[in-house]
Amino acid sequence: MSHGEVLSLIAAVIAGFGFGLAYFTMIRRTATLLAAKSGWWEPLMLLLTRMVAAVVFLAVMAKLGASILIAAFLGFLLARHVQLDSAKGAAP
Repeated sequence: MSHGEVLSLIAAVIAGFGFGLAYFTMIRRTATLLAAKSGWWEPLMLLLTRMVAAVVFLAVMAKLGASILIAAFLGFLLARHVQLDSAKGAAP
């Protein structure tokens, strides 16, 4: 594996992590809005935005190759772990 390929994989992990943080933050915001019963429009828009963004992000990563897609997904899973740990710490 060349130096450039390794850098590409690292960049994909970082991109997946950043995307995952945004994705799971939007989930948290959606849950907060639904729990507050503040209407359905904003939670629906967050849901649709999140779904479209996920499809676009994963499609772009897939176009770059299987190893890039897997690396990005690993970054995404790492962000999920970080967000879950954060949520556990914030619980009463």
